[in-house]
Amino acid sequence: MRLLLVLLLTLLPALGQAEEVVLGLSRNNVAITANFDGSELLIFGAVKREEPIRQDLPLEVIITVTGPSTAVTVRRKERTFGIWVNRDSVDVDVAPSFYAVATTGPMTDVLKDIEDLRYKISINRAIRSVGAPSNILDAERFTDALIRIRQHRGLYLEDEGGVELDEQTLFRTSLRLPANLTEGRYKTRIFLTRGGDVISNYETEIEVRKVGLERLLYSLSRNQPMLYGLMSLAIAVAAGWGASEAFRLLRNS
Repeated sequence: MRLLLVLLLTLLPALGQAEEVVLGLSRNNVAITANFDGSELLIFGAVKREEPIRQDLPLEVIITVTGPSTAVTVRRKERTFGIWVNRDSVDVDVAPSFYAVATTGPMTDVLKDIEDLRYKISINRAIRSVGAPSNILDAERFTDALIRIRQHRGLYLEDEGGVELDEQTLFRTSLRLPANLTEGRYKTRIFLTRGGDVISNYETEIEVRKVGLERLLYSLSRNQPMLYGLMSLAIAVAAGWGASEAFRLLRNS
């Protein structure tokens, strides 16, 4: 009996991984330069199987790309005596600087809500707001406003049906990375689901780094802010003087 139990425990991980992800990326790093205006990221892969393809439930694929997360304070403005002023505010504990999710079909069809709660896949789940002041009864509207603003800036993307899946084996999608990316590690996750349940997942990372002059200025602003401020002031003065001289020459010509 004990030997049978040991064999079952040994076989369970293998049974649970009958289908696994083999992933590919068009690039493992993104360089931000002076003329960087965004980039296209191609994510592709295949499903490795230890058994024949199931025909009763179709396989679905979900792909997410998550940028560095930070805390964000969301404020609500109200018009008082003709002037817009900040009133209520809610602190969002975790908000990705960039978040994209692409699926093979409608989110409600490919993922159960309990699985979304577990893996934090949808945009709403990826943002965490633990609490709000007791006087604010509509805290969820602050989170919705943050999502709406970042969607407008191209930082939050949701593409239902954006993942192509051929013969339940080969998958691919293309995501547009905007020009205003935050530097850091971008986590890429792939989920395989059947009937809304996650049956396998895979994770890797993409490096996003400033290079050249942008890297120098960024490091200077973080490590030597006083020198960076003096340099910025000198550049502003030089630019102002140059514009003034150019205007004077044009006027006298």
